[in-house]
Amino acid sequence: MTLDEIIAITGKPGLYKILTQNKVNIIVESLADKKRFPVMALQNVSTLKDISIYTYEKEVSLKKIFLNIYTKEKGEIPLNLKEKGAVLAKYFREILPEYDEERVYTSNIKKVFSWYNALVASNFDFKSLEELEKDAKDTSDEK
Repeated sequence: MTLDEIIAITGKPGLYKILTQNKVNIIVESLADKKRFPVMALQNVSTLKDISIYTYEKEVSLKKIFLNIYTKEKGEIPLNLKEKGAVLAKYFREILPEYDEERVYTSNIKKVFSWYNALVASNFDFKSLEELEKDAKDTSDEK
């Protein structure tokens, strides 16, 4: 399972793995309860690979943020999502110090942590993100 195969669906909680797709819909499986259902082409979906967080200089991909959390927490769930916004923001600042506090809201931070928690609960292979990050650095070094 990679971040290319995992989507967030607007209006639905949690994350979903893409099983198959055609012209009309996508068949997905919930990471939480393993229920399968179709997602129509009219519904708004985003793959986790395509989502980024604003910083003051550029946008940082979720891949890098998840990798930072995984490295800091050693694969454990970091904190309770019911914490106050200030606590979540402080922790997020440890993960991504340069995030743009005016454009990244507490709700965005909660969503990132809830997605990370969902990935941990579904035994996502965060080591694959380390390999992708290493490959990306090697490619950029060659240029």
